[in-house]
Amino acid sequence: MPSIADEIASRRTFAIISHPDAGKTTLTEKLLLYTGSIQTAGSVKGKSSSKHAVSDWMDIEKQRGISVTSSVLQFTYNGCCINILDTPGHQDFSEDTYRTLMAADAAVMVIDGAKGVEAQTVKLFRVCALRGIPIFTFVNKLDHEIRDPFDLIEEIENVLGISTYPMNWPIGCGQNFRGVFDRASRHVLAFEGDGRANATKKVGEIEASLGDAALDELIGEENHRALMDDIELLDGAADEFDLDAVRSGKLSPVFFGSALTNFGVEPFLKDFLRLAPAPSPHIDAVSGDEVDPTADDFSGFVFKIQANMDKNHRDRIAFLRICSGKFERGMEAFHVQGDRKLKLATGTAMMADDRAIVDEAYAGDIVGLFDPGIFSIGDTLCTGKRHVRFAGIPTFAPEHFARISQVDTLKRKQFVKGMEELAQEGAVQIFREIGAGMESVIVGVVGVLQFEVLEQRLKSEYRVEVRRQPLAYSDIRWIANDPEELDVQKLNLTRDTLRVEDMRGNKLLLFTSPWNIDWATEHNPALRLSEFGNVTF
Repeated sequence: MPSIADEIASRRTFAIISHPDAGKTTLTEKLLLYTGSIQTAGSVKGKSSSKHAVSDWMDIEKQRGISVTSSVLQFTYNGCCINILDTPGHQDFSEDTYRTLMAADAAVMVIDGAKGVEAQTVKLFRVCALRGIPIFTFVNKLDHEIRDPFDLIEEIENVLGISTYPMNWPIGCGQNFRGVFDRASRHVLAFEGDGRANATKKVGEIEASLGDAALDELIGEENHRALMDDIELLDGAADEFDLDAVRSGKLSPVFFGSALTNFGVEPFLKDFLRLAPAPSPHIDAVSGDEVDPTADDFSGFVFKIQANMDKNHRDRIAFLRICSGKFERGMEAFHVQGDRKLKLATGTAMMADDRAIVDEAYAGDIVGLFDPGIFSIGDTLCTGKRHVRFAGIPTFAPEHFARISQVDTLKRKQFVKGMEELAQEGAVQIFREIGAGMESVIVGVVGVLQFEVLEQRLKSEYRVEVRRQPLAYSDIRWIANDPEELDVQKLNLTRDTLRVEDMRGNKLLLFTSPWNIDWATEHNPALRLSEFGNVTF
Protein backbone atom coordinates (compact mmCIF):
# COMPACT_ATOMS: atom_id res chain seq x y z
CA MET A 1 0.00 0.00 0.00
CA PRO A 2 1.48 3.40 -0.99
CA SER A 3 2.63 5.64 1.85
CA ILE A 4 1.45 9.23 2.25
CA ALA A 5 4.78 10.38 0.83
CA ASP A 6 4.32 8.14 -2.24
CA GLU A 7 0.78 9.41 -2.80
CA ILE A 8 1.90 13.03 -2.59
CA ALA A 9 4.88 12.41 -4.88
CA SER A 10 2.46 11.24 -7.59
CA ARG A 11 0.45 14.50 -7.53
CA ARG A 12 0.76 17.20 -10.17
CA THR A 13 -1.32 20.35 -9.66
CA PHE A 14 -1.09 23.01 -12.31
CA ALA A 15 -2.97 25.91 -13.90
CA ILE A 16 -3.33 26.60 -17.61
CA ILE A 17 -3.02 30.27 -18.53
CA SER A 18 -3.25 32.18 -21.81
CA HIS A 19 -4.59 35.18 -23.65
CA PRO A 20 -8.18 34.64 -24.90
CA ASP A 21 -8.44 32.40 -27.98
CA ALA A 22 -4.89 31.05 -27.74
CA GLY A 23 -6.35 27.54 -27.34
CA LYS A 24 -6.18 27.03 -23.58
CA THR A 25 -9.54 25.30 -23.17
CA THR A 26 -8.96 23.22 -26.31
CA LEU A 27 -5.64 21.98 -24.89
CA THR A 28 -7.35 21.17 -21.59
CA GLU A 29 -9.98 19.08 -23.36
CA LYS A 30 -7.39 17.20 -25.41
CA LEU A 31 -5.48 16.34 -22.23
CA LEU A 32 -8.70 14.86 -20.88
CA LEU A 33 -9.28 13.04 -24.16
CA TYR A 34 -5.85 11.40 -24.18
CA THR A 35 -6.17 10.30 -20.56
CA GLY A 36 -9.54 8.69 -21.17
CA SER A 37 -11.38 11.12 -18.89
CA ILE A 38 -13.77 12.03 -21.72
CA GLN A 39 -14.60 10.30 -24.99
CA THR A 40 -15.25 13.27 -27.27
CA ALA A 41 -13.85 16.77 -27.00
CA GLY A 42 -16.46 19.53 -26.88
CA SER A 43 -16.45 22.40 -29.29
CA VAL A 44 -15.40 25.61 -27.56
CA LYS A 45 -16.86 27.84 -30.25
CA GLY A 46 -20.11 28.29 -28.35
CA LYS A 47 -23.14 28.88 -30.53
CA SER A 48 -21.97 26.84 -33.52
CA SER A 49 -22.26 23.53 -31.71
CA SER A 50 -24.45 21.77 -29.20
CA LYS A 51 -21.30 20.46 -27.50
CA HIS A 52 -19.30 22.56 -25.11
CA ALA A 53 -16.00 22.29 -23.31
CA VAL A 54 -16.13 20.11 -20.20
CA SER A 55 -14.46 22.86 -18.18
CA ASP A 56 -17.03 25.45 -19.33
CA TRP A 57 -20.13 24.52 -17.35
CA MET A 58 -21.94 27.83 -16.78
CA ASP A 59 -24.72 28.82 -19.19
CA ILE A 60 -22.94 32.01 -20.18
CA GLU A 61 -19.76 30.04 -20.92
CA LYS A 62 -21.64 27.72 -23.23
CA GLN A 63 -23.35 30.62 -25.01
CA ARG A 64 -20.22 32.72 -25.55
CA GLY A 65 -17.63 29.97 -25.91
CA ILE A 66 -15.36 31.55 -23.28
CA SER A 67 -14.31 30.61 -19.77
CA VAL A 68 -15.50 33.04 -17.11
CA THR A 69 -14.76 31.02 -13.98
CA SER A 70 -12.01 28.67 -12.95
CA SER A 71 -12.71 24.94 -13.13
CA VAL A 72 -11.04 22.05 -11.36
CA LEU A 73 -10.45 18.85 -13.34
CA GLN A 74 -8.95 15.77 -11.68
CA PHE A 75 -7.87 12.54 -13.41
CA THR A 76 -5.12 9.94 -13.39
CA TYR A 77 -2.58 9.12 -16.08
CA ASN A 78 0.57 6.96 -16.10
CA GLY A 79 0.55 6.62 -12.33
CA CYS A 80 0.05 10.34 -11.68
CA CYS A 81 -2.96 11.99 -10.09
CA ILE A 82 -3.41 15.22 -12.03
CA ASN A 83 -5.28 18.33 -10.85
CA ILE A 84 -5.80 20.86 -13.65
CA LEU A 85 -6.95 24.34 -12.72
CA ASP A 86 -8.48 25.71 -15.92
CA THR A 87 -8.55 29.49 -15.61
CA PRO A 88 -10.46 32.23 -17.47
CA GLY A 89 -8.40 33.75 -20.26
CA HIS A 90 -10.46 36.94 -20.52
CA GLN A 91 -8.82 39.84 -18.69
CA ASP A 92 -12.12 40.83 -17.06
CA PHE A 93 -11.84 37.70 -14.92
CA SER A 94 -8.16 38.03 -14.01
CA GLU A 95 -9.02 38.21 -10.30
CA ASP A 96 -10.41 34.66 -10.37
CA THR A 97 -7.31 33.53 -12.26
CA TYR A 98 -5.02 35.19 -9.72
CA ARG A 99 -6.68 33.39 -6.81
CA THR A 100 -6.52 30.08 -8.64
CA LEU A 101 -2.80 30.47 -9.37
CA MET A 102 -2.25 30.62 -5.61
CA ALA A 103 -3.29 26.95 -5.51
CA ALA A 104 -1.04 25.75 -8.36
CA ASP A 105 2.44 24.22 -8.19
CA ALA A 106 3.17 24.91 -11.86
CA ALA A 107 1.63 26.66 -14.86
CA VAL A 108 1.24 25.80 -18.52
CA MET A 109 1.35 28.93 -20.67
CA VAL A 110 -0.43 28.54 -24.02
CA ILE A 111 0.74 30.89 -26.78
CA ASP A 112 -0.86 31.39 -30.18
CA GLY A 113 1.96 30.73 -32.67
CA ALA A 114 0.67 33.42 -35.02
CA LYS A 115 0.24 36.14 -32.39
CA GLY A 116 3.05 35.44 -29.95
CA VAL A 117 3.08 36.89 -26.44
CA GLU A 118 -0.14 38.87 -25.85
CA ALA A 119 -1.17 41.34 -23.14
CA GLN A 120 -3.11 39.00 -20.85
CA THR A 121 -0.34 36.41 -21.09
CA VAL A 122 2.10 38.99 -19.75
CA LYS A 123 -0.13 39.81 -16.76
CA LEU A 124 -0.68 36.18 -15.82
CA PHE A 125 2.98 35.31 -16.31
CA ARG A 126 3.95 38.02 -13.83
CA VAL A 127 1.69 36.50 -11.18
CA CYS A 128 3.39 33.13 -11.72
CA ALA A 129 6.83 34.77 -11.66
CA LEU A 130 6.09 36.47 -8.34
CA ARG A 131 5.46 33.04 -6.83
CA GLY A 132 8.47 31.52 -8.59
CA ILE A 133 6.46 28.58 -9.88
CA PRO A 134 7.64 26.55 -12.90
CA ILE A 135 6.22 27.68 -16.25
CA PHE A 136 5.90 25.35 -19.23
CA THR A 137 5.16 26.88 -22.63
CA PHE A 138 2.97 25.28 -25.30
CA VAL A 139 3.16 27.14 -28.64
CA ASN A 140 -0.17 26.28 -30.24
CA LYS A 141 -1.82 26.30 -33.68
CA LEU A 142 1.00 24.77 -35.74
CA ASP A 143 -1.74 23.67 -38.17
CA HIS A 144 -2.02 27.39 -39.05
CA GLU A 145 0.62 29.74 -40.37
CA ILE A 146 2.76 30.88 -37.45
CA ARG A 147 5.58 33.31 -36.91
CA ASP A 148 9.20 32.21 -37.23
CA PRO A 149 9.88 29.90 -34.24
CA PHE A 150 13.16 31.66 -33.46
CA ASP A 151 11.31 34.99 -33.32
CA LEU A 152 8.72 33.47 -30.96
CA ILE A 153 11.40 32.11 -28.64
CA GLU A 154 13.19 35.47 -28.63
CA GLU A 155 9.94 37.31 -27.88
CA ILE A 156 9.13 35.03 -24.94
CA GLU A 157 12.57 35.67 -23.47
CA ASN A 158 12.60 39.43 -24.09
CA VAL A 159 9.01 40.28 -23.14
CA LEU A 160 8.61 37.90 -20.22
CA GLY A 161 12.20 37.92 -19.02
CA ILE A 162 12.55 34.14 -18.74
CA SER A 163 15.04 31.82 -20.43
CA THR A 164 13.65 29.12 -22.72
CA TYR A 165 14.64 25.64 -23.86
CA PRO A 166 12.81 24.24 -26.93
CA MET A 167 11.99 20.60 -26.16
CA ASN A 168 10.95 20.00 -29.75
CA TRP A 169 11.11 21.98 -32.99
CA PRO A 170 8.42 22.44 -35.65
CA ILE A 171 8.84 21.16 -39.19
CA GLY A 172 6.90 23.65 -41.29
CA CYS A 173 3.50 25.07 -40.35
CA GLY A 174 0.03 25.53 -41.80
CA GLN A 175 -0.50 23.53 -44.97
CA ASN A 176 3.20 22.63 -44.91
CA PHE A 177 3.17 21.33 -41.33
CA ARG A 178 4.96 17.97 -41.25
CA GLY A 179 5.53 17.40 -37.53
CA VAL A 180 8.15 18.14 -34.90
CA PHE A 181 11.67 17.02 -34.12
CA ASP A 182 12.11 15.80 -30.53
CA ARG A 183 15.48 17.09 -29.34
CA ALA A 184 15.95 14.55 -26.54
CA SER A 185 15.20 11.35 -28.51
CA ARG A 186 16.35 12.82 -31.86
CA HIS A 187 13.19 11.35 -33.36
CA VAL A 188 10.74 12.93 -35.76
CA LEU A 189 7.10 12.93 -34.72
CA ALA A 190 5.32 13.05 -38.07
CA PHE A 191 2.02 14.87 -38.46
CA GLU A 192 -0.63 12.83 -40.25
CA GLY A 193 -3.80 14.40 -38.87
CA ASP A 194 -6.71 15.20 -41.18
CA GLY A 195 -7.36 18.60 -39.60
CA ARG A 196 -10.61 17.69 -37.88
CA ALA A 197 -10.99 19.04 -34.35
CA ASN A 198 -12.06 15.68 -32.96
CA ALA A 199 -9.79 13.53 -35.09
CA THR A 200 -8.24 10.52 -33.50
CA LYS A 201 -4.52 10.53 -32.93
CA LYS A 202 -2.75 10.02 -36.27
CA VAL A 203 0.95 10.47 -35.64
CA GLY A 204 3.93 8.23 -35.93
CA GLU A 205 7.30 8.44 -34.20
CA ILE A 206 10.06 7.72 -36.68
CA GLU A 207 13.61 7.01 -35.56
CA ALA A 208 15.64 8.74 -38.22
CA SER A 209 18.85 10.73 -37.99
CA LEU A 210 19.19 14.18 -39.46
CA GLY A 211 20.71 13.77 -42.88
CA ASP A 212 19.10 10.35 -43.38
CA ALA A 213 17.66 10.04 -46.87
CA ALA A 214 14.51 8.52 -45.39
CA LEU A 215 13.64 11.90 -43.91
CA ASP A 216 13.54 13.43 -47.38
CA GLU A 217 10.63 11.20 -48.25
CA LEU A 218 8.93 11.67 -44.89
CA ILE A 219 9.01 15.46 -44.57
CA GLY A 220 10.33 16.67 -47.95
CA GLU A 221 13.83 17.68 -48.96
CA GLU A 222 13.33 21.40 -48.35
CA ASN A 223 11.88 20.84 -44.87
CA HIS A 224 14.71 18.40 -44.11
CA ARG A 225 17.38 20.94 -45.04
CA ALA A 226 15.69 23.70 -43.03
CA LEU A 227 15.34 21.38 -40.02
CA MET A 228 19.02 20.43 -40.13
CA ASP A 229 20.01 24.12 -40.16
CA ASP A 230 17.62 24.98 -37.30
CA ILE A 231 18.72 22.10 -35.05
CA GLU A 232 22.40 22.85 -35.69
CA LEU A 233 21.75 26.44 -34.64
CA LEU A 234 19.75 25.38 -31.58
CA ASP A 235 22.29 22.80 -30.41
CA GLY A 236 25.11 25.28 -30.82
CA ALA A 237 23.54 28.33 -29.28
CA ALA A 238 21.14 27.11 -26.60
CA ASP A 239 22.12 26.47 -23.00
CA GLU A 240 22.02 22.97 -21.58
CA PHE A 241 18.72 21.85 -20.14
CA ASP A 242 18.63 22.59 -16.38
CA LEU A 243 15.85 20.94 -14.38
CA ASP A 244 16.64 22.98 -11.27
CA ALA A 245 16.21 26.18 -13.29
CA VAL A 246 12.86 24.88 -14.59
CA ARG A 247 11.56 24.11 -11.11
CA SER A 248 12.64 27.48 -9.75
CA GLY A 249 10.76 29.29 -12.52
CA LYS A 250 13.88 30.59 -14.30
CA LEU A 251 13.76 28.38 -17.41
CA SER A 252 10.65 27.53 -19.43
CA PRO A 253 10.61 24.33 -21.52
CA VAL A 254 8.91 25.12 -24.84
CA PHE A 255 6.77 22.64 -26.79
CA PHE A 256 5.28 23.16 -30.26
CA GLY A 257 2.03 21.50 -31.28
CA SER A 258 -1.60 21.82 -32.36
CA ALA A 259 -4.24 21.22 -29.71
CA LEU A 260 -7.10 21.38 -32.22
CA THR A 261 -5.76 18.49 -34.32
CA ASN A 262 -4.50 16.52 -31.29
CA PHE A 263 -0.90 16.84 -32.42
CA GLY A 264 1.84 17.05 -29.81
CA VAL A 265 -0.51 16.97 -26.82
CA GLU A 266 0.33 13.52 -25.48
CA PRO A 267 4.13 13.91 -25.82
CA PHE A 268 3.82 17.25 -24.05
CA LEU A 269 1.80 15.68 -21.23
CA LYS A 270 4.35 12.90 -20.73
CA ASP A 271 7.27 15.33 -20.57
CA PHE A 272 5.36 17.72 -18.34
CA LEU A 273 4.56 15.01 -15.80
CA ARG A 274 8.20 13.95 -15.81
CA LEU A 275 9.57 17.46 -15.30
CA ALA A 276 6.92 19.25 -13.21
CA PRO A 277 7.31 19.23 -9.43
CA ALA A 278 5.24 17.32 -6.94
CA PRO A 279 3.35 19.49 -4.39
CA SER A 280 5.61 22.21 -3.02
CA PRO A 281 5.76 23.62 0.53
CA HIS A 282 3.57 26.54 1.57
CA ILE A 283 4.54 29.17 4.14
CA ASP A 284 2.92 29.50 7.56
CA ALA A 285 2.18 33.24 7.68
CA VAL A 286 2.49 33.30 11.48
CA SER A 287 5.80 31.50 12.02
CA GLY A 288 7.30 32.02 8.58
CA ASP A 289 8.17 28.31 8.43
CA GLU A 290 7.62 26.06 5.44
CA VAL A 291 4.83 23.53 5.81
CA ASP A 292 6.12 20.21 4.45
CA PRO A 293 3.54 18.56 2.14
CA THR A 294 4.44 15.14 3.58
CA ALA A 295 3.87 16.24 7.19
CA ASP A 296 1.52 14.08 9.23
CA ASP A 297 -0.79 16.98 10.07
CA PHE A 298 -3.42 17.95 7.52
CA SER A 299 -3.64 21.56 6.32
CA GLY A 300 -5.12 23.48 3.41
CA PHE A 301 -6.61 26.81 2.35
CA VAL A 302 -9.78 27.88 0.56
CA PHE A 303 -8.97 29.61 -2.73
CA LYS A 304 -12.40 29.66 -4.36
CA ILE A 305 -16.08 29.47 -3.43
CA GLN A 306 -18.72 28.60 -6.01
CA ALA A 307 -22.46 28.80 -5.46
CA ASN A 308 -25.13 26.87 -7.34
CA MET A 309 -22.93 24.40 -9.20
CA ASP A 310 -25.79 21.98 -8.62
CA LYS A 311 -28.90 23.89 -9.72
CA ASN A 312 -31.16 21.33 -8.08
CA HIS A 313 -29.77 21.91 -4.60
CA ARG A 314 -28.58 25.55 -4.61
CA ASP A 315 -25.43 24.50 -2.80
CA ARG A 316 -22.12 26.24 -2.13
CA ILE A 317 -18.79 24.53 -2.57
CA ALA A 318 -15.53 25.76 -1.04
CA PHE A 319 -12.50 24.69 -3.07
CA LEU A 320 -9.72 23.63 -0.70
CA ARG A 321 -6.13 23.19 -1.82
CA ILE A 322 -4.59 20.57 0.46
CA CYS A 323 -1.11 21.75 1.47
CA SER A 324 0.01 18.93 3.76
CA GLY A 325 -0.97 15.51 5.01
CA LYS A 326 -4.08 13.53 4.22
CA PHE A 327 -7.76 14.43 4.03
CA GLU A 328 -10.22 11.77 5.22
CA ARG A 329 -13.97 12.00 4.89
CA GLY A 330 -15.53 12.67 8.29
CA MET A 331 -12.32 13.98 9.82
CA GLU A 332 -12.28 16.84 12.29
CA ALA A 333 -10.24 19.95 11.47
CA PHE A 334 -9.71 23.36 13.01
CA HIS A 335 -11.08 26.37 11.11
CA VAL A 336 -8.48 29.00 11.96
CA GLN A 337 -10.43 32.11 10.95
CA GLY A 338 -13.58 30.81 12.62
CA ASP A 339 -11.61 29.71 15.71
CA ARG A 340 -13.51 26.45 16.00
CA LYS A 341 -13.39 22.78 15.10
CA LEU A 342 -15.40 21.45 12.19
CA LYS A 343 -16.31 17.98 10.99
CA LEU A 344 -15.49 17.66 7.29
CA ALA A 345 -18.34 15.29 6.64
CA THR A 346 -18.10 15.15 2.86
CA GLY A 347 -15.33 15.89 0.40
CA THR A 348 -15.79 15.84 -3.34
CA ALA A 349 -13.45 15.40 -6.28
CA MET A 350 -14.12 17.64 -9.26
CA MET A 351 -14.55 17.31 -13.01
CA ALA A 352 -15.83 20.84 -13.66
CA ASP A 353 -19.40 20.70 -12.25
CA ASP A 354 -19.46 16.89 -11.98
CA ARG A 355 -18.59 15.61 -8.53
CA ALA A 356 -17.79 12.37 -6.81
CA ILE A 357 -17.49 11.78 -3.07
CA VAL A 358 -13.92 11.05 -2.03
CA ASP A 359 -12.91 9.13 1.05
CA GLU A 360 -9.35 10.43 1.08
CA ALA A 361 -7.14 12.98 -0.66
CA TYR A 362 -3.58 14.17 -0.28
CA ALA A 363 -1.42 17.28 -0.46
CA GLY A 364 -1.70 18.73 -3.95
CA ASP A 365 -5.31 17.62 -4.41
CA ILE A 366 -8.25 20.01 -4.65
CA VAL A 367 -11.23 18.97 -2.53
CA GLY A 368 -14.69 20.51 -2.63
CA LEU A 369 -16.24 21.06 0.79
CA PHE A 370 -19.92 21.73 1.35
CA ASP A 371 -20.13 25.30 2.65
CA PRO A 372 -23.18 26.36 4.69
CA GLY A 373 -21.85 29.92 4.65
CA ILE A 374 -18.96 29.64 7.11
CA PHE A 375 -15.97 29.76 4.76
CA SER A 376 -14.32 32.73 3.10
CA ILE A 377 -11.65 32.84 0.43
CA GLY A 378 -8.24 32.58 2.10
CA ASP A 379 -9.43 30.56 5.14
CA THR A 380 -7.12 27.90 6.60
CA LEU A 381 -8.14 24.44 7.83
CA CYS A 382 -5.67 22.27 9.75
CA THR A 383 -5.13 19.55 12.33
CA GLY A 384 -2.44 19.12 14.95
CA LYS A 385 -1.44 20.90 18.15
CA ARG A 386 0.18 23.84 16.37
CA HIS A 387 -2.29 25.64 14.14
CA VAL A 388 -0.84 26.91 10.88
CA ARG A 389 -2.29 29.89 9.08
CA PHE A 390 -1.66 30.49 5.41
CA ALA A 391 -1.52 34.03 4.06
CA GLY A 392 -4.81 35.55 2.96
CA ILE A 393 -5.52 36.17 -0.70
CA PRO A 394 -5.65 39.92 -1.44
CA THR A 395 -8.44 41.54 -3.39
CA PHE A 396 -7.95 43.45 -6.62
CA ALA A 397 -9.01 47.08 -6.52
CA PRO A 398 -12.15 47.36 -8.72
CA GLU A 399 -11.89 49.59 -11.76
CA HIS A 400 -15.58 49.87 -12.74
CA PHE A 401 -18.60 50.62 -10.56
CA ALA A 402 -22.37 50.49 -10.96
CA ARG A 403 -25.43 50.74 -8.76
CA ILE A 404 -27.49 47.54 -8.89
CA SER A 405 -31.12 47.30 -7.77
CA GLN A 406 -33.85 44.72 -8.22
CA VAL A 407 -36.65 45.34 -10.71
CA ASP A 408 -39.29 43.53 -8.62
CA THR A 409 -39.32 44.92 -5.07
CA LEU A 410 -41.11 41.78 -3.87
CA LYS A 411 -37.96 39.77 -4.60
CA ARG A 412 -35.79 41.64 -2.12
CA LYS A 413 -34.94 38.46 -0.19
CA GLN A 414 -33.70 36.66 -3.32
CA PHE A 415 -31.81 39.79 -4.40
CA VAL A 416 -30.00 40.15 -1.08
CA LYS A 417 -29.15 36.45 -0.95
CA GLY A 418 -27.86 36.42 -4.52
CA MET A 419 -25.71 39.51 -4.09
CA GLU A 420 -24.24 38.30 -0.81
CA GLU A 421 -23.44 34.83 -2.12
CA LEU A 422 -21.87 36.07 -5.34
CA ALA A 423 -19.79 38.55 -3.35
CA GLN A 424 -18.61 35.74 -1.06
CA GLU A 425 -17.48 33.86 -4.16
CA GLY A 426 -15.31 36.79 -5.10
CA ALA A 427 -17.18 37.10 -8.42
CA VAL A 428 -17.81 40.79 -7.65
CA GLN A 429 -17.18 43.20 -4.79
CA ILE A 430 -20.21 44.71 -3.13
CA PHE A 431 -20.43 47.99 -1.25
CA ARG A 432 -23.23 49.98 0.27
CA GLU A 433 -23.45 53.56 1.36
CA ILE A 434 -22.81 53.81 5.09
CA GLY A 435 -26.07 53.43 6.96
CA ALA A 436 -28.00 52.33 3.86
CA GLY A 437 -29.78 49.02 3.40
CA MET A 438 -29.58 46.42 0.63
CA GLU A 439 -32.38 47.81 -1.57
CA SER A 440 -29.63 48.84 -3.96
CA VAL A 441 -25.93 48.20 -3.75
CA ILE A 442 -22.79 49.43 -5.44
CA VAL A 443 -20.90 46.74 -7.30
CA GLY A 444 -17.22 47.01 -8.14
CA VAL A 445 -15.58 44.82 -10.79
CA VAL A 446 -12.19 44.49 -12.44
CA GLY A 447 -13.70 44.11 -15.93
CA VAL A 448 -17.08 45.18 -17.32
CA LEU A 449 -17.97 41.68 -18.56
CA GLN A 450 -18.33 40.72 -14.89
CA PHE A 451 -21.45 42.92 -14.78
CA GLU A 452 -23.06 40.80 -17.51
CA VAL A 453 -22.15 37.59 -15.72
CA LEU A 454 -23.59 38.98 -12.48
CA GLU A 455 -26.88 39.93 -14.15
CA GLN A 456 -27.23 36.60 -15.92
CA ARG A 457 -26.44 34.58 -12.81
CA LEU A 458 -28.89 36.58 -10.69
CA LYS A 459 -31.57 35.90 -13.30
CA SER A 460 -30.85 32.19 -13.88
CA GLU A 461 -29.82 31.12 -10.38
CA TYR A 462 -31.90 33.43 -8.14
CA ARG A 463 -34.77 34.41 -10.49
CA VAL A 464 -34.06 38.11 -9.96
CA GLU A 465 -33.87 40.74 -12.69
CA VAL A 466 -31.87 43.86 -11.90
CA ARG A 467 -31.21 47.38 -13.15
CA ARG A 468 -27.67 48.60 -13.63
CA GLN A 469 -26.74 52.28 -13.34
CA PRO A 470 -23.10 52.98 -14.28
CA LEU A 471 -21.24 55.22 -11.82
CA ALA A 472 -18.41 57.63 -12.55
CA TYR A 473 -16.09 56.40 -9.81
CA SER A 474 -12.69 55.19 -10.96
CA ASP A 475 -10.60 54.82 -7.80
CA ILE A 476 -11.20 53.09 -4.49
CA ARG A 477 -9.28 53.31 -1.22
CA TRP A 478 -9.66 51.37 2.00
CA ILE A 479 -9.57 53.44 5.19
CA ALA A 480 -6.71 51.95 7.21
CA ASN A 481 -7.51 53.78 10.47
CA ASP A 482 -9.03 51.92 13.40
CA PRO A 483 -12.78 52.66 13.62
CA GLU A 484 -12.34 54.24 17.08
CA GLU A 485 -9.79 56.81 15.94
CA LEU A 486 -11.67 58.24 12.98
CA ASP A 487 -15.28 59.26 12.32
CA VAL A 488 -15.77 58.62 8.60
CA GLN A 489 -18.90 60.77 8.43
CA LYS A 490 -16.96 63.84 9.60
CA LEU A 491 -14.23 63.62 6.96
CA ASN A 492 -13.71 66.71 4.80
CA LEU A 493 -14.23 65.34 1.28
CA THR A 494 -15.19 66.64 -2.15
CA ARG A 495 -18.88 66.49 -3.01
CA ASP A 496 -18.42 63.65 -5.50
CA THR A 497 -16.52 61.39 -3.09
CA LEU A 498 -18.67 58.58 -1.70
CA ARG A 499 -18.39 56.95 1.73
CA VAL A 500 -19.14 53.21 1.57
CA GLU A 501 -18.57 50.00 3.47
CA ASP A 502 -18.03 46.44 2.27
CA MET A 503 -19.90 43.34 3.36
CA ARG A 504 -17.61 42.95 6.39
CA GLY A 505 -18.10 46.49 7.60
CA ASN A 506 -14.73 47.82 6.41
CA LYS A 507 -14.98 51.53 5.50
CA LEU A 508 -13.89 52.74 2.04
CA LEU A 509 -13.98 55.83 -0.13
CA LEU A 510 -14.88 55.97 -3.82
CA PHE A 511 -13.29 58.74 -5.90
CA THR A 512 -13.95 60.06 -9.38
CA SER A 513 -10.32 61.10 -9.96
CA PRO A 514 -6.84 60.99 -8.38
CA TRP A 515 -7.23 64.71 -7.67
CA ASN A 516 -10.02 63.89 -5.20
CA ILE A 517 -7.75 61.40 -3.45
CA ASP A 518 -5.13 64.12 -2.96
CA TRP A 519 -7.81 66.46 -1.63
CA ALA A 520 -8.92 63.88 0.94
CA THR A 521 -5.41 63.27 2.27
CA GLU A 522 -4.49 66.98 2.34
CA HIS A 523 -7.64 68.07 4.18
CA ASN A 524 -7.71 65.12 6.62
CA PRO A 525 -4.19 64.76 8.09
CA ALA A 526 -5.16 61.81 10.29
CA LEU A 527 -6.69 59.85 7.39
CA ARG A 528 -4.71 56.81 6.25
CA LEU A 529 -5.74 55.30 2.92
CA SER A 530 -4.70 51.96 1.47
CA GLU A 531 -4.89 50.99 -2.21
CA PHE A 532 -4.60 47.29 -1.41
CA GLY A 533 -3.50 47.02 2.20
CA ASN A 534 -4.04 43.73 3.95
CA VAL A 535 -7.60 43.45 2.79
CA THR A 536 -8.57 39.86 2.02
CA PHE A 537 -11.75 38.03 1.19
